[in-house]
Amino acid sequence: HGRHNTRHLVIHREFFSAHVPHSAPQLDRQLYTAHRCSGQLDLHSLLEMGFTETQAEHLYSTFNTTQSKMGTSVLTALMVLGLNHSTIVKILDRNPALYSLKGDQVQQRIENLWKLGLIEGSIQRVVSFYPQILNVPVKKVNALSHFLRDKCVFTAQQVTDILRDTPEIVEHNVGDLEYKVQYAYFRMGAKQADMVKAKLFRVSLEELRSRHCFLEHRGLYQTPNKKGQTLIINPKLKDFLGVPEEMFLTEVAKATKEEFAIFCRERKEAETEDPQYSEGEEEDDKGNLGQIGYNRRRKR
Repeated sequence: HGRHNTRHLVIHREFFSAHVPHSAPQLDRQLYTAHRCSGQLDLHSLLEMGFTETQAEHLYSTFNTTQSKMGTSVLTALMVLGLNHSTIVKILDRNPALYSLKGDQVQQRIENLWKLGLIEGSIQRVVSFYPQILNVPVKKVNALSHFLRDKCVFTAQQVTDILRDTPEIVEHNVGDLEYKVQYAYFRMGAKQADMVKAKLFRVSLEELRSRHCFLEHRGLYQTPNKKGQTLIINPKLKDFLGVPEEMFLTEVAKATKEEFAIFCRERKEAETEDPQYSEGEEEDDKGNLGQIGYNRRRKR
C-alpha cells in the first residue's frame, strides 16, 4: 500500500512538475508529508501537511461534522495542483461535497480538465472560482466537450475558453445550451468566436432575447440575410451581453430604464397571452453550422 501511494504521488508530481508555481518551495516537503500521513484525516496529519492550527481545527471539525471518510488524498490532489492552504480551505468550505470523494477521483478529474486545455494558471483559477467542477464525473465533462464541438461547432480552443470562463456550464442542460447557440447563430447572425468573446453561456436566455429584441425594436440590430449582410452595423455581442443594464441602455440601446422595462413587460404579456408568440421568430427556415445539418428549433 505504501509503495502504491508513493508511485501514485510521483506520477502526479511529474505530471504537474513543469507547471506547479516555483514560488512554493515547501511543496515537495508538503507532498512527502501528505504521502507519509496518507490515510485517516486527523489534526496531526493536517498540521504536518502545513495547515495552520486554526485551519487544521476547522477542517477536522468539518470532516467530523460531515461524517466523511475522506483521507488526506483529496488534500494531496489539491496540493499537487499548486493551491495554497488558505485556498484549499476555502474550496472545501464552498464545496463540502469534496469530503465524500476519493483522492483518485479528484486527481482523475483534474487531469481530465488539464487534457481539455485548462493548463497552468487557468486550472487553478477555475477550481478556485468553481470548485463544484470537481464533483462532475469525467464522462459527463467529456460528453459536454464533444457536444460543444460536434453539435455547436466550437473549436477545441473555444471549448477550452468556454470551460475557463464559464465552468458552471458543466451543470447546464445541453438542450438549453443548444437552443441558446441556435438563437445566437440563426436569429442574431453571431459566429462561434463572437459567442465566446461575449461569454454567451454566462448570460440567461431571457437576458439574451430581451436585450437583442429591444435593440431590434429600436432599429439598432438586424438579422443578417443569407449572405450575412445587414443594412446597418450591428453592435458586437460582447458590447451588450453580460454588461450592467445601465451600460447597455446608455451606451448601446440609447434608451431609458423605463423604456426597457415597458418593452420587457409588454413582451412578456404577449408571450403569456399567445403561447405561440416568440419575439423575432418570423421565419421558419433551416440553417447550417459548418458542415453539420443544424435545424433551427422554434421556441414554443
